[in-house]
Amino acid sequence: MSEAEPAAASEAAAAAAAAVLDALNATDSNGTEALNATAKFVASPEGTALAYGSLVFMALLPIFFGALRSVTCSKSKELGDNEYDSGFRNAADMPETITSRDAARFPIIASCTLFGLYLFFKVFSQEYINLLLSVYFFVLGVLALSHTMSPLMSRIFPASIPDKQYQLLFTQGSGESKEEIVNYEFDTKNLICLVISSVVGVWYLLKKHWIANNLFGLAFALNGVELLHLNNVSTGCILLGGLFVYDVFWVFGTNVMVTVAKSFEAPIKLVFPQDLLERGLDASNFAMLGLGDIVIPGIFIALLLRFDVSLKKNSRTYFYSSFLAYIFGLGVTIFVMHTFKHAQPALLYLVPACVGFPVVVALLKGELTEMFRYEETPPEEEESKDDSAESEKKDQ
Repeated sequence: MSEAEPAAASEAAAAAAAAVLDALNATDSNGTEALNATAKFVASPEGTALAYGSLVFMALLPIFFGALRSVTCSKSKELGDNEYDSGFRNAADMPETITSRDAARFPIIASCTLFGLYLFFKVFSQEYINLLLSVYFFVLGVLALSHTMSPLMSRIFPASIPDKQYQLLFTQGSGESKEEIVNYEFDTKNLICLVISSVVGVWYLLKKHWIANNLFGLAFALNGVELLHLNNVSTGCILLGGLFVYDVFWVFGTNVMVTVAKSFEAPIKLVFPQDLLERGLDASNFAMLGLGDIVIPGIFIALLLRFDVSLKKNSRTYFYSSFLAYIFGLGVTIFVMHTFKHAQPALLYLVPACVGFPVVVALLKGELTEMFRYEETPPEEEESKDDSAESEKKDQ
């Protein structure tokens, strides 16, 4: 299996993690930041409650299920590291480990990306940029949604239909110099998922409908939480702390993030219409939540679930405490946003809650040191350790 295999799911997750940082956290309650709104609309209390409640519910889905899938993903990686069958047919299904160095650089890279997009929208035609982005996210969205559907398809796939195996292989050169460019294995179930995802993709590409946008957004978020793994709690604190400053600065300090969010037509945010009760599925006055406000806290919550599993105490204390903290932080965000009628950097409220609650729980249980000592070693480090151990044995 080549290292250059197509990053079908992993690439989608990585793209989501990078792109979501350009999304505005949410609209204000009277819809002044709404996508495609042709006129200002004062939402009814019922419509506002339905929109915000739906956004909270949708945000919790990828965090909860992505965290559960990250445990399975981590166990499969450990089997592969120990020279057992990991169950990964493609490198694209392998989790990406975020180290402390990656976490420290992430806010800087995100800031450069955000400001670069801002300049692009100022210099070039917004129409053509969004056309290119639509095609790009169409491909990524189809792959991400297909990967998200795979476990469900495996359960409901009829046994009477033959599940044939396929391999997509592209090589460069010949003989000893032959190099694999693409080596991707899939089966009939994956093809069905791909067809269904492509139908959703065409729907999004042609109509930009908010339901299609949310299907892609949920798939991106779930893939991000499942496949982006923090290697320890300290790395999580560095990442969340850095993006806390990033979010506050770009929302309150400049108009860059607001400008990009209003110009950026891509499924990098979850949206729900506040005028759904009045206009039905054709509603156009949206409240929104950036995927970054889901994925970033989500990968930290998933790490705490894997820490719970490592304790082998048959309890999920840290996972549930951080999950409840996320609900609390998001609730505070919506309350402040609705009260002041202004878009809010959600990480301003989510980061203290998601980090503070588990730390307090660990202090009360006397497991703070154990929590910060928990480590998930990246595959590269494990390979280097194995190589050094083998070299030492040879020297002896």
